[in-house]
Amino acid sequence: MNYPAPMGPPGYPQPYPPAQPGAMLMSSSDELPGFRIVHTLGLVRGNTVRARNFGVDFLAGLKSMVGGEIRDYTQMLAQSREQSIDRMRAEALQLGANAIVSIRFTTSTVMQGAAEILVYGTGVVVQPLQPGG
Repeated sequence: MNYPAPMGPPGYPQPYPPAQPGAMLMSSSDELPGFRIVHTLGLVRGNTVRARNFGVDFLAGLKSMVGGEIRDYTQMLAQSREQSIDRMRAEALQLGANAIVSIRFTTSTVMQGAAEILVYGTGVVVQPLQPGG
């Protein structure tokens, strides 16, 4: 996906790192080593809801009898996580963020056979720490 380069909120210098389309620092921690948070923009999130597939369910049922990984589900969940991250990143870029901290994932069942994957964090503007400062 192509996202506009973040510019930061009014009155703040051009964010670091120099923005490439879609570039975003992301971390599950509350801080980014080597950077200071100069502005907190707020909650950003992305989600997707996926329904199970009958054909995959049938094969998964057979696989559960002998054990092992159900690769189709693994792949579907990995794609869902990436899509949710992309949506969160897009929301953060719209706010002018160049980083997201405190990232968390959660899942929930929305109906029988369908699940939501939600990723959320805090959109921030960061700048590198000056050497010795």
